[in-house]
Amino acid sequence: MNKDILIGGAWPYANYFMHIGHLAALLPGDVLAKYFRGNGDNVIYVSGTDSHGTPITQRASKENVSPEVIATRYHEAFIKSFGAMNFEYDMYTATFTEEHKKMVQEYFLKLIENGYIYEKTVEQDYCENCGKFLSDREIIGKCPKCGGEATGEQCDNCLTTLNADEVEDKHCKECGEQTVLKGNKHLYFKLSAFQKQIEDLIQARETTWRKQAVGESKKFLHNGLIDRAATRQLDWGIEVPVKGYEDKRIYVWIEAVLGYLTTARRVAKERGIDFEKFMSKDNPNLSTYYVHGKDNIPFHTIIFPALMLGIGNGYQLPKYIVSSGYINMNDTKMSKSKGNLVTVDELVEKFDVDSIRYYMISNGPEKKDTNFTEELFVQAHNKFLVGMLGNFVNRNLSFINKKFDGIIKEATIDPEIIKMTEQLYKKTGNLIEQAELKAALDEVFEYIGYANKYYDEKEPWKQCKENIDEFNNITYTCAYIIANISNLIAPFIPNTSRKIKEMLSLPEFKWEPINLKGDIKINNLELLFNRIDLK
Repeated sequence: MNKDILIGGAWPYANYFMHIGHLAALLPGDVLAKYFRGNGDNVIYVSGTDSHGTPITQRASKENVSPEVIATRYHEAFIKSFGAMNFEYDMYTATFTEEHKKMVQEYFLKLIENGYIYEKTVEQDYCENCGKFLSDREIIGKCPKCGGEATGEQCDNCLTTLNADEVEDKHCKECGEQTVLKGNKHLYFKLSAFQKQIEDLIQARETTWRKQAVGESKKFLHNGLIDRAATRQLDWGIEVPVKGYEDKRIYVWIEAVLGYLTTARRVAKERGIDFEKFMSKDNPNLSTYYVHGKDNIPFHTIIFPALMLGIGNGYQLPKYIVSSGYINMNDTKMSKSKGNLVTVDELVEKFDVDSIRYYMISNGPEKKDTNFTEELFVQAHNKFLVGMLGNFVNRNLSFINKKFDGIIKEATIDPEIIKMTEQLYKKTGNLIEQAELKAALDEVFEYIGYANKYYDEKEPWKQCKENIDEFNNITYTCAYIIANISNLIAPFIPNTSRKIKEMLSLPEFKWEPINLKGDIKINNLELLFNRIDLK
């Protein structure tokens, strides 16, 4: 029976172009989607641009444009970057769309109806000159740790994370006036009410969430969950559907993660799928995957499940948490201010897209932080893509092209190779479904390594002179291997898969062994990869 699959890729924030850290964290989602589609499953793969919040309003103010202009600029840039990297979302949207706003407001009212949103008056920094309450980033002052300049969120000097009430000598960033504390009404989410249920969830998901996600979540729970403000003093965001809160907006930590549900609902509606049945915890065929970076773990393992429990729709809580560590640049944490941040567009301009996808899966931060340098990238490209994959395909097909006019004669395929290949589909497929993508890709390249060894040991260049029948058996077996390589690599490096399929007139990608029949004519033979010289 076909499985139901929901894959949610984390929503990149619309304040800078997509960089390789985003790519390393989000690429697993696309690999999963391609695999499950090839497996014939019912896939809903969604994401979008996180478009609200103070950083966007501040940038808009500096550029004297509306926040929507800034959000739209980066939203369009993200679409371009994802397209360049061959991501295939079923829907990629943005949090400023009317459909998202309307559905989030429905969910918010449901939380109120179920008793998980309450009103609370808090002391908040107020600028009497500007006549408004200030958000954390609109506050400037002195860091209590080092004395450096700090906002209500972080010290710019020592990078300590701060709360607004910790900052000393606070002033309004806009006008410089000293702030005063004043009572302000906000709505709060009863996150604390879900402590036991989240603890039980984590215990139940020990084997399907990545280890770092389990560890980080347990740390978060250790001191006890505390209620969180559900509204924020902003004018750019989703309006609070409650009278008296017209000057506030729903906090982005609520509405961004709910984007998985709002967007998946839209896809389901377009396909005529009953979303309530699809997402039900009682649907035995459903597996949900949430793909993101390490910094987003608690939002997906604590807050998102709590919101779903609070809404009470009976949806499956996250089954697979596919979190990734950080990817550093030349052994240093990437930073715009340090100038050591590489965008996806910059990388695509220099290197082959499939080489980038290969590197980010095989050497990415799946289980721990990793390092990116161009030297490491080039070494991996030359060794594995040129030296193993490209070499095996080219040495086989170019020999046939040269000596036999590009015709691979039908012959007997080595039964041991058939058995090995069928087992590989099962093993690799299981690894992919468990989000063990590096291990899955390693299995495929072990197969390619074995194929090169098989070719060397069988010496077809000799057999074509001494035993033509044996030669035909060897080359047809190698063609069988190449055909199945085109399937096995398709979720990871799809362009290369398509090139191989076009050269041998192979069927479109399905996650099942390809069984060859008849003679094969090689079409438009070309090198899959060119060697890179860093100089």
